Amino acid sequence: MIRIDGSQKSGSGTIVRDAVPFAVLTGQSLHLFNIRARRKNPGLRAQHVTAIRACAQMCGGRLKGDAVGSSEIYFSPGDRIRGGHYRWDIGTAGSTIMLAMAVLPLALFAEAPSEFHIVGGVFQDFAPSAFHFQQLFLPLLRKMGIRVELEIVRPGYVPVGEGEIRLRVQPHGGPLRSLELLGSGHLENVRGIALSSHLRERRVSHRMADACLQELQKEGIAAKIERVYDEADDPAFRRPSVQPGAALAIWAQTSWNGYLGADMAGKPGRRAEWIGQQVARQLVADWKTGATVDRYLADQLIPYAAMAKGITRYRIPECTDHVDARLWLVEQFFQVSTRLEGKVLEIVGRG
Repeated sequence: MIRIDGSQKSGSGTIVRDAVPFAVLTGQSLHLFNIRARRKNPGLRAQHVTAIRACAQMCGGRLKGDAVGSSEIYFSPGDRIRGGHYRWDIGTAGSTIMLAMAVLPLALFAEAPSEFHIVGGVFQDFAPSAFHFQQLFLPLLRKMGIRVELEIVRPGYVPVGEGEIRLRVQPHGGPLRSLELLGSGHLENVRGIALSSHLRERRVSHRMADACLQELQKEGIAAKIERVYDEADDPAFRRPSVQPGAALAIWAQTSWNGYLGADMAGKPGRRAEWIGQQVARQLVADWKTGATVDRYLADQLIPYAAMAKGITRYRIPECTDHVDARLWLVEQFFQVSTRLEGKVLEIVGRG
């Protein structure tokens, strides 16, 4: 049994969502304790419970302590990972994308293709954006040989949630390919989506996009941002959101093989123009560090680099708490070698 102190490093829910699938992939029983001990609301939240139960369901594992507020869990993985169709409802506005990220590594090594239908939040603070996941994270995974698609069925926002996504994953027959992203260069093909639900009269999508474009133009950066309005009488997705909400995301490649993006969700009191300005500034800030991946991809790629064959290298904007935590976790579970020299992250994959 491997014992993991959930208060170490970032002390966040990332440790929960990573530790359980890592235990499945390495065939180890897990005792995870001090879960989110330093957080304002310590212990498991609804989104964490759903994620670890989903992992247990996929592998036929045994789970103890899986309740909201629990500070420790015991988990024993089953002997195989089952593909097929799964449906999980978080029951709150907890992130559907974070749940997708927990089960995705398992689906790569399942016995059959997997399709996940997940209900909860789709756009919110402190969680990956579905647009960023679609436009940046998944294309990089495809470079590693991973075949996966994401569909946004219905947007969902805080506080109601009830958004829906579908994730389809093909099992991977061999080791993942490593990545080398060490260039940088100027920004190319800058695009984005400004989405708002039930807010057409206030022109929220246009205001977010216009402010973002104006901010980018100050740096000499041209971009194309699609303005999308999700309404009950003309939904942009299969089903319209059940509440008003907004989200803006932009993404770009660089001339020397870099992948950068930025995003932000709306919330009451947060002006559309401010969202546009902040998203543009975030993209520019990461780009000016010379990074080849943005602040979110920097940690999201770590588990896949650890599973890949060969050495993955990329340049990050900064070493965030999430980067630090995920490097520590892959070293604990996969016994891989990692090194951060300056801003170049190097991971020798297990293959």
